[in-house]
Amino acid sequence: MPNLTSLPKLVIFDCDGVVVDSEPLTLQLMCDDLVSRGLELSLSEMIDLALGGTIAGVGEQAKALGADIPDDWANQFYAKMFTVLGQSVKSIPGIEAVLDVLDHHGTPYAIGSNGSHKKMEITLGRCLLAERFAGRVFSREDVTNPKPAPDVYLLAAAKAGIAPRDCVVIEDSAAGARAGIAAGMAVIGFTHETAAVKFAGITDALFKDMADLPALLGITA
Repeated sequence: MPNLTSLPKLVIFDCDGVVVDSEPLTLQLMCDDLVSRGLELSLSEMIDLALGGTIAGVGEQAKALGADIPDDWANQFYAKMFTVLGQSVKSIPGIEAVLDVLDHHGTPYAIGSNGSHKKMEITLGRCLLAERFAGRVFSREDVTNPKPAPDVYLLAAAKAGIAPRDCVVIEDSAAGARAGIAAGMAVIGFTHETAAVKFAGITDALFKDMADLPALLGITA
């Protein structure tokens, strides 16, 4: 695994839970939906089931646990989720300041997410961040395999013309962190909503406040 001894040439952010604060809204909506389908999970159980995965994957796991999941459940849930996110989602506190620092130092950045492009258009648009990532938003829809496969992170690096070893991934899930490792990139875990123990042995560093990220990257204002 690379380490953080040199300045990154590309910083790749996961989207949900790292750039936009969508996870609490989405996870609560999932809990409520699954209760109506016969599966009651605590929020912590829902986090373990869903964080870093895909909506379709959650549906498959919920069905295996006994939930009454129809074939078109993912599409139904996306419709509910898009409405809630479009009305309520906010950016992660401090992310704009981090992007300002990266811009000031000429360090490029991108997004690599298991989310759909439509979802990111909604969340980044509402948070007024869409223009800052224009042309550099990559989804599991663009690759063969979602995280924890490295595909989306390798695509972001390839499009930027940057070697994976010169990239740093910012992740809030173990699955996403493993994707960064598999891509041959340094990985920093964001513990804003995720317990630090979830990243044990799979990240180069951890941080809880976006204000601390530039220093971890070796970049100062």
